[in-house]
Amino acid sequence: MERPDELVFWTGRDSRTVVRERGQAMKRIARGIGGALRARAGMLVSVAAAVFALDLLVPPALLSLVRKPFDYFTFNAWLPELPHYILSGDVPLQRKLEFIPGLALFWFSADSPFGGVDWGFAVTVSDLVRMLAFSLLIGVYFALVFHNRSLSASPIWASGASGGGASGALASVLGISTGGCTVTGCGAPVIPVLGLGFAGLTSGTLAFLGQLSRVGTMVVFTALAIGVVYLGWRAGGASAVRSSSPSSLPAPGLGHSQSP
Repeated sequence: MERPDELVFWTGRDSRTVVRERGQAMKRIARGIGGALRARAGMLVSVAAAVFALDLLVPPALLSLVRKPFDYFTFNAWLPELPHYILSGDVPLQRKLEFIPGLALFWFSADSPFGGVDWGFAVTVSDLVRMLAFSLLIGVYFALVFHNRSLSASPIWASGASGGGASGALASVLGISTGGCTVTGCGAPVIPVLGLGFAGLTSGTLAFLGQLSRVGTMVVFTALAIGVVYLGWRAGGASAVRSSSPSSLPAPGLGHSQSP
């Protein structure tokens, strides 16, 4: 942790000034994000719901088209026992933390004409959390883009910003950040869903796709998070300027009684 004298040396300012400025920046970002969520709540919900639905439905649909139509869907029959497992004192906490993230909630699969399973797509607890996080983040991103557009006198910049959000949504849906099969028939536990459409891939290729999926997930999530912070900072500044502009202040004499 930097000492006050070190902060003064590197920034030329007192440490309390630096801390105050950082606090003001955080308040500005929070004000911008809060204003966008209040003004564009409907867009947040609709975009997040659409991305979440596509994350769930596109993988089995794609696999059904390029491999074999799915013929089986089910929820994990063990799920009713999950609350008892979580509350049980007989199972160590560490074992619960290791087991629950990989627990399959439901899955799609297609039987092979030669016996066994041709492909399978399962959604685990960690998959569901990741999908929800991406869906909400993309929803917040689009809400901020259109909120900034309404606050800005020149909304030309927003077209590029909305394109970035669309790219993140597309990456999430089409496989950069979509979890792969966790049932049999895929050859790797986590690979982009686009890679699952091709049979006969070598083990090296599957391992590369698995690593690509993990790295791609972090890159897309980080880029969207940075975009949300920047757009929140921009919206917070624009809303503060608008609220303090003369046109937003009540005219003299309005709303107050005048004494003779």
